[in-house]
Amino acid sequence: MASSGLQIVGFLLSLTGVCATIAATFMVEWEKRFQVKELTYEGLWMSCISTTETTTCEIYDSVLKLPTEIQVTRSVMVASLFFAAMGLIISVFGMKCTRFMDAMPQGKGKAAVTGGILFILSGLLTIMITSWYVSRIVQLLKTAHHLQSKEFGHAVFVSWAGGLFTALGGVLLSLQGCWGSKSSTESIGTNHTHGRIK
Repeated sequence: MASSGLQIVGFLLSLTGVCATIAATFMVEWEKRFQVKELTYEGLWMSCISTTETTTCEIYDSVLKLPTEIQVTRSVMVASLFFAAMGLIISVFGMKCTRFMDAMPQGKGKAAVTGGILFILSGLLTIMITSWYVSRIVQLLKTAHHLQSKEFGHAVFVSWAGGLFTALGGVLLSLQGCWGSKSSTESIGTNHTHGRIK
């Protein structure tokens, strides 16, 4: 029961991380640019210009015209979400609290490990690309015009948190899947031994 509880904790951590990663991917506050009388927010999919009176947003109409940091970050975040989605599906089959693959305990354990590894990969991709994006913004800050300053927005912190939770949950799932598979193998071996003695 304790091992099943640890799997649930790992799965919920990863699920929370994936939700945060989705939110960060579509948030508009990846970068903030301050000008004299307006504030510009730039996300991975759209930008918004805010003044004292109005706020207008516009979806990017051409990928090729986007800065390199936005193109690369958007692509990697989508890849991260793909791996996370695969991890969610596969780990459900491997968790002890579900009825899937009950007749194949070793296969169930391998499914949990595979799901956990996919979560770890997703989380690491999110953390690395977010850190790279921040480093690019910091470099741009050093060369920014004196009438225009840039800084990274709230989406960066949400993305970091999402990547961390996703990877941590994946670690718990992978470790518990390995332990669970080993325990099942030892249990099967013990049952065979007792059967021979009888």
